[in-house]
Amino acid sequence: MDLILDLLATVSRWSRSNLSEISLALVGCLLVLFGADIKGWVEARLGGLAGALRVPMMALLCMIGSGAALIYATPWIVRGLSQFNNYSLAPVLLVVLVL
Repeated sequence: MDLILDLLATVSRWSRSNLSEISLALVGCLLVLFGADIKGWVEARLGGLAGALRVPMMALLCMIGSGAALIYATPWIVRGLSQFNNYSLAPVLLVVLVL
């Protein structure tokens, strides 16, 4: 049992030193997973505009929205994950990875 706890603590300490990169990867994965749904919602809202105006607006909104999500959501996830102790951070990251 001590071997498992030691392994969890070691992996959690390593993960804690790379938490900003892990959080950025999580936000990127969420954007990939839910990007089509968000894009569809935005397209439904912009559906009444002319095509010449709709395409640049869509590109601009996707660019700004994705960039803002990567910039502003990453620190929130870092703060949330840093609340876990060294015995629970690695299992939480493993569950998030599987989900």
